[in-house]
Amino acid sequence: QVQLVESGGGLVQAGGSLRLSCVAFGRAISRALMGWFRQAPGKEREFVAVISWSGGTNYADSVKGRFTISRDNAKNMVYLQMNSLKPEDTAVYYCAASYRQSGSYIDTGGYDDWGQGTQVTVSL
Repeated sequence: QVQLVESGGGLVQAGGSLRLSCVAFGRAISRALMGWFRQAPGKEREFVAVISWSGGTNYADSVKGRFTISRDNAKNMVYLQMNSLKPEDTAVYYCAASYRQSGSYIDTGGYDDWGQGTQVTVSL
């Protein structure tokens, strides 16, 4: 079990940028699959980005080219750089970790541990 804490959310104007951070406590994330998900009011929690232990990444089509996921294993942290933000990016963003050998990285069920979430609001 790992405890995850997100930070960096806030209110920004369309076209702006935010950098979200996720710090892990209690267990190293160096060999974990780390993901970012988001959930807008009244909607399902959706996949945003994932990074493997080896550094491979995948992104939702809606954020590809605008968001970048990265990790710093020495600091036990994961980041989500969000550029060219749009109002439709408004959501609570969650960090998630998976220590499984298999599973779907685009599904919430593929992850074991979740942070509390950080609010991102993009205004016009």
